[in-house]
Amino acid sequence: IDLLNSHIDAEEQGARNTLNFGSYLAANVSQELRLKDEFVRDIGFLEFLAKSAQVWINKESGRQITKFDLMSCWVVRQFKNEFNPIHHHGGHICGVGYLKLPEEFGDYVQDDKHHNLNGHIQFIHGSHQFLSSAILSARPEVGNFYFFPNYLLHTVYPFFAKGERRSVSFNALIDNEIFNA
Repeated sequence: IDLLNSHIDAEEQGARNTLNFGSYLAANVSQELRLKDEFVRDIGFLEFLAKSAQVWINKESGRQITKFDLMSCWVVRQFKNEFNPIHHHGGHICGVGYLKLPEEFGDYVQDDKHHNLNGHIQFIHGSHQFLSSAILSARPEVGNFYFFPNYLLHTVYPFFAKGERRSVSFNALIDNEIFNA
């Protein structure tokens, strides 16, 4: 987390322009910066992603992946009033991890703070059914990582406070026979 944050903080405006990944993504945010493959490999982040995916898939399916090909990896810098609409990803698996968060996400219009989703991510699959809401909401915490299949719809709500909500995302390919099983 520290290496990723230091790298993003150190980027000069010129480099930010050349690394801008926003035109390829769905978000309505100020900055989405592609991370170079060499950097991701050199800091050990590629190994972390591959090992984490391997453990997740083995735990869920009992199968062992032999392939983890990183397609893309990028940082999303989200600020006040920005959001990421409902979307899905390419590849087989993807994920998001949280690197930096504002002190607060701002007030909710209603008095019920229990339903304040400002700055939260929601994963959406299917439709609401008996005993199944089809939506899982997660309040980001620095250091939390979520891995999920490429087709899982998800969205990020805007927040209304000062500060930055910084996350890192990726898309990857694994063994076709395991993904298509």
